[in-house]
Amino acid sequence: MILKYLEIIWFAIQIIIGFHLFFPLILLLISKISKKEESLNNFEQTDLDFAVIVTAYEETDHLPKVVASILNQSHQQFLVYVVADKCDITNLFFDDERVILLRPETIIGSNTGSHQYAIDHFKRAHNYVTIIDSDNILDQDYLKELTYSIKNEFVAVQGIRAAKNLNSTYACLDAARDIYYHFYDGKILFKSGSSATLAGSGMAFKSDLYSSFLKQNKVSGAGFDKVLQAWLLNQNLRIAFNEKAIVYDEKTTHSDQLVKQRSRWLNTWFKYFKFGFTITFKGIKNLSVNQLLFGLVLLRPPLFIFLILSVLATFINIIFGLNYWIWLAGIICFVVSFFLSLINSKTDKRIYASLINIPKFIFFQILSLTKVKQANKISVATKHTQNGSFKN
Repeated sequence: MILKYLEIIWFAIQIIIGFHLFFPLILLLISKISKKEESLNNFEQTDLDFAVIVTAYEETDHLPKVVASILNQSHQQFLVYVVADKCDITNLFFDDERVILLRPETIIGSNTGSHQYAIDHFKRAHNYVTIIDSDNILDQDYLKELTYSIKNEFVAVQGIRAAKNLNSTYACLDAARDIYYHFYDGKILFKSGSSATLAGSGMAFKSDLYSSFLKQNKVSGAGFDKVLQAWLLNQNLRIAFNEKAIVYDEKTTHSDQLVKQRSRWLNTWFKYFKFGFTITFKGIKNLSVNQLLFGLVLLRPPLFIFLILSVLATFINIIFGLNYWIWLAGIICFVVSFFLSLINSKTDKRIYASLINIPKFIFFQILSLTKVKQANKISVATKHTQNGSFKN
């Protein structure tokens, strides 16, 4: 009897883990047959007014270039609010009246706190708010592309965070990971009738909607985007994905930087993956493709975790003479889906060349697991390097 129960439990565990190996290709198939694929109307809403919020913590070195890329936008209806939290702004000057430099008197220490501080100091009522990190560089048509999504009546939009620098193996592998997530959790998930997952920056929201979120949710530490997307999906609102609304993001270049960053990200997954259960059940109850697919995505562990578990499960089945062919098929399906994301995203050759170092990349992410509990104490924000390269 005990053996029978163990077999049932092991079977259930295999389904929970193995499902995520096949899910990307299942999602790709759904996107091909979905009737909800959105065709954005390429007509700019020139009257849309944006509040561009740029948050900085301790570091200001990148801000002049970030602000310059914003001022160079093809869509010119905006004001820039730079919140320099715990920053020395003695040598930081902007001579454009569209840039409002804000230096809180007391340390805020959180993204949402800085966003609320900016909103409290708005110079006028803005239609939409877009969130930008202090190391992001905006494509010239970033705001213009957002207007296309907004024209199609989406109250929340996620753009794409492309690599600003590919100057190290870690940066290339970091970019490869982002390409995978942008393709499946952004483009394909949205085409399937669901919502794009939020990436922390390069995203825009209707101003009153985002203000309501901030009033109703007090988020400390990393992961405000996880709480925000759950809040939106619980209301069955869709988050649009616009792959032409591009922000260039600096990728990790050193192993210690990678470990610290991933420990914070893992901390947020363990803290907030529970939202996936609520949203999935709501999707079933409401017969909502938007909620159901999104909830399933939230329940997926980080890539390296479920890949390690998949390999481990394969060896367990081989050792005990159980069916391991389905695991091999699942791993092959995942590898195919991973390369499909790269092939469909015009991936730089340097990224392909870096893939041989994936085991080393996974090792440092395993190392980051040991620091998960201390993640929010390590640093509030990722420290950026000065040797990144960027071409627009």
